[in-house]
Amino acid sequence: MKRRIKAQTLEFAVFGDSHVGYGDSLSIFKSLLPKAVSSGNKRLFIFGGDNTHAGADQGENAEAYYKEFRDTVTGTLGSIPYKASIGNWEATTRPLFTQYLGAVAGQMNFPGTQGKVKYVWLDCALGQFSPASLYLLRNLDDKHYYIVDFHWPLRVQGISVDSSHVLSAAETTRFFSAIPPQARDKVLAIFTHHGHKFYRKLSNIYPGYAKTKFFVCGCSGEYKCKTDGNMGYYSATLTGSASGYMVDAYIEH
Repeated sequence: MKRRIKAQTLEFAVFGDSHVGYGDSLSIFKSLLPKAVSSGNKRLFIFGGDNTHAGADQGENAEAYYKEFRDTVTGTLGSIPYKASIGNWEATTRPLFTQYLGAVAGQMNFPGTQGKVKYVWLDCALGQFSPASLYLLRNLDDKHYYIVDFHWPLRVQGISVDSSHVLSAAETTRFFSAIPPQARDKVLAIFTHHGHKFYRKLSNIYPGYAKTKFFVCGCSGEYKCKTDGNMGYYSATLTGSASGYMVDAYIEH
């Protein structure tokens, strides 16, 4: 008799466009973050770029904004790991981004999966993927599962995000084509931001990617976000079973 393998569910949270340094963004971010921490048992926090409004005022206050963001995150999350992607408002302050928030592109084990699931964050801060980001994509394999995050949304069919805040069709093709064919079914979810709204497409986001789920999350602060309750984040789950892994994400306000 075969032993049944119990499903394992791991919780995580995805924030985007908190824009600390702009208007009332810091207080909005400070109100959202503890809600995410206290809801469930989060194993990872993802921050998807434009975490700070660092490019404003020719970057004069950039370091203060990075410090406010980092101190808010570390003070609220405690021992919960987190990773931040770089956004367009941070592109001109890369040395400060890396000083306060780490590498602009990379890969790490998703906590609790014994290395079976990898979290990959990429740099497309100015609307194009960096060579280091494309290198990471070209080296994905079929031995692991992947959750991917970067700032600009892909131009998937039917997307409702303003076209000026979506990657070009050519750059979108560049992204999908970089992933080896054998790894494409292993890309569980792609989280993006920048569009200052929420959007999701849960299947067939691009030819050859029948199983990959695609999300936009970009209202964790005041900048270009409506004040009628649209600020928020994704509360997400990674569920593993004998048949593999899957990701689901739900908007929280």
